[in-house]
Amino acid sequence: MTSPPLAPRAVLWDLDGTLYHQKPLRRRMLLELALSPLREGFGARRTLRRLKLFRHVREELRELGQPTESLDRLQYSRPAERLGDDAAALEATVLDWMHRRPLRFLAPCRRAGLIEVLEELDGAGLKLGVFSDYPAPEKLAALGLSSSFSLTLCATDAEVNAFKPHPAGFLRACEIWGLQPAEVLYVGDRDEVDGEGARAAGMPVRIVGAGADDLEGVRDAAFGRA
Repeated sequence: MTSPPLAPRAVLWDLDGTLYHQKPLRRRMLLELALSPLREGFGARRTLRRLKLFRHVREELRELGQPTESLDRLQYSRPAERLGDDAAALEATVLDWMHRRPLRFLAPCRRAGLIEVLEELDGAGLKLGVFSDYPAPEKLAALGLSSSFSLTLCATDAEVNAFKPHPAGFLRACEIWGLQPAEVLYVGDRDEVDGEGARAAGMPVRIVGAGADDLEGVRDAAFGRA
């Protein structure tokens, strides 16, 4: 006889595309990039090459699983090697354009109703956390969500060192919380990454899109209604 699913005791969230909508942010950043030649001259072309290859290599690194080398370094050294570039200079470009500059645009892109849902889940006694492929603290601060989560994990943290869909980060969250994977609901926006990783770890998962009612589905799943 199959055991009934465990009621969630925690909700673990993806960040990019889940806590905020990426399309409006990308539009703002594309405008920034389009205007950058006026300020940076020929350096703008180098910036574009670095960012494009960095994103491409990050997707490739998903296939490594949990390597013995540091993903935090590989994500910069590999694209730099292909470009014949300096890894430190490439890292500086990525940190500037993908971490620092987007922060001022994040708050208006926050998913509508998110704060209310997080407060409701917290009020019901559910643990709340974030597991992202990218560092979370500065983005959470820009979104006004720093105090909403008791746990934040990044795929490049030394104790994880695996991009989604590898289950390492999901299982690390369970270890910290002292919960079984079946007791942790994961919320993400990419089924082939977030969904696959959560299922590999044994977690229930809810994938959200751009719909205004998606958070209602998260609420239902967190309270065992879906």
